[in-house]
Amino acid sequence: MTTPNAPLDRPLFGILLMLGFCMVVPLSDAMAKLLGGTVSLLALVVIRFVFPLLIITPLIWHRREVLRLPPALFGWMGLRAGLHLLGMILMFTALRFLPLADAVAIAFVAPFLMLLMGWFFLNEQVGPHRIAAATVGFLGVLLVIQPNFAKVGTAALLPLGVAVAFSAYALVTRRVAKDVDPMGAQVINGAIGCAVLVPLWFVFEGPSTLAFPPHIIWFVVVFGMTGTVTKLLMTWSLRFAPSATLAPMQYLEIPFATLMGWLFFRELPNGLAGVGIAITVTAGLYVIAREHRQARKDQARKNQAQQVT
Repeated sequence: MTTPNAPLDRPLFGILLMLGFCMVVPLSDAMAKLLGGTVSLLALVVIRFVFPLLIITPLIWHRREVLRLPPALFGWMGLRAGLHLLGMILMFTALRFLPLADAVAIAFVAPFLMLLMGWFFLNEQVGPHRIAAATVGFLGVLLVIQPNFAKVGTAALLPLGVAVAFSAYALVTRRVAKDVDPMGAQVINGAIGCAVLVPLWFVFEGPSTLAFPPHIIWFVVVFGMTGTVTKLLMTWSLRFAPSATLAPMQYLEIPFATLMGWLFFRELPNGLAGVGIAITVTAGLYVIAREHRQARKDQARKNQAQQVT
């Protein structure tokens, strides 16, 4: 598809957009947890796919862009939508059993899995320092899992499935990113999801499941809108600031999730889970810092090579 000219970097604006992302994502998860006892899982997933399609498609038309997907990417985009669907199902299910902050913190093992998947599948360089940090981060996640596993059983492992699905989703996104505009990718993702989910919803549950009681309609609207806003905030933040600048900020999602968990459900991580969260965040920030330094060194070498030639 055609894409507009890239805007000039505006790092502060990009940082503010990413801050908004980190605040809105936990709110969206809180809505999913709040609605979990009233709205079926299938209906929640349908809502999450329909809202972005309805909101982002007019934005694409307004920008007068034409959606064109190369045939070679059909399979990749289908896989991407499937991984997105799987991740949402697992996360929404996990939120029915786990405190909000704990579920989010466990899912933050994803950056470490992405590191290992990039090394295994894409032959990306992963040094011993990054492997050590990933190991420490995973141990931190285990500290968050342990008290939850004792309380709710195997449901405490569901966010690990979210992390695996998200990591694979990110790798597939990296594969198609050069050929598909981010906004267009969201529309295609929503269209594929709706094509699969809406018929299943009609067959197994039917339109009556969307006849929500009046007292939860606004929660449903907030749930659908926040899911869409998070996608737009992430996309736009990366248009104005480098990913190396924004990546450390994503860990702000955990304290915001802790705040939302307390405001909506009076939940707070216990001592062991709190220590695990701190370890996971520290290890993740270390990995990001190492990758940032390595990227700067690689760029410096490239600049030197260009000067020589």
